[in-house]
Amino acid sequence: MPATHPALGVDLGGTKTSAVLLAADGTRLWQARLPTPAGDYIATLHTVATLVDQGRAAARALGLPAPSIGVGSPGSETAAGLMKNCNSTCLNGQPLRADLQRLLGQPLALANDANCLAWSEATDGAGAGADVVFAAILGTGAGAGIAVQGRVLTGPNGLAGEWGHNPLPWQEAADQPLPPCYCGHAGCIETYVSGTGLAADHRRSTARALSAEAVVAAAAAGDAAAQATLDRHAQRLARALAAVINLLDPDVIVLGGGLSRLPHLLQKVPMLWGAWVFSAGSPGPVRTRLATALHGDDSGVRGAAWAGRALAAVARPPRAP
Repeated sequence: MPATHPALGVDLGGTKTSAVLLAADGTRLWQARLPTPAGDYIATLHTVATLVDQGRAAARALGLPAPSIGVGSPGSETAAGLMKNCNSTCLNGQPLRADLQRLLGQPLALANDANCLAWSEATDGAGAGADVVFAAILGTGAGAGIAVQGRVLTGPNGLAGEWGHNPLPWQEAADQPLPPCYCGHAGCIETYVSGTGLAADHRRSTARALSAEAVVAAAAAGDAAAQATLDRHAQRLARALAAVINLLDPDVIVLGGGLSRLPHLLQKVPMLWGAWVFSAGSPGPVRTRLATALHGDDSGVRGAAWAGRALAAVARPPRAP
């Protein structure tokens, strides 16, 4: 499929499924979203198919050829083509790619949602032009993707960037007891730095059940306990990202997801992470840049579109001599 063809991306989220049609230069031509059917795999397939049909119709109405298709989803694929590690658990064990291709009658790219964030931000977002981009989603969970010179890494197990399911590093007394994680372990980074983790930490420390958004609002209104929760969250995020810098030394770390919009993180976290970034014998400023996703909530669905275009380019038959 020529690079001049449009690209259609679908982002399969836990509560909503979004779709976007992009021109070759990244201009948004059409966009829509539908609620994601909770816990219903078959209904989820048909939700994706409905959005793809609408996107195809939008392309036809604009006089454009059929678009390539990319789908971003939680989790990853096994070698057998079955989904795993999805916090939308109805997807686990299902042949999502094969079922969608059968419904849509077209090959498609299937990429982890955090990899889609990395793809989008490394292509034309906050990490454009950077050699190494680490893109972390701070939402209901905490995932991440890695792009190196514009290419998203996946790995033989489909686990590249699964940062949220490593232990929170340099643990302190305030981190105890280790919170349980749905993955079966305890003390995962996700259980501290996600929106769910922030709310759970506030509940443990105050016995008050507030959402992450409510904690932020309470802190803004002068609630000292809520501000302490945000301070602990920023410090833990700094520790977790310092470990990433020690391992990957990325040019830029891009934050996406709901918590990425907390304005204090861009200022506070880089001021803190130097305490854990390895600099023995050569102390100095950490050059890694922290940024929020340039495309905001659209970044994941844009990355899915770019993934679909990349697959179509690889699959394009060679020209006749």
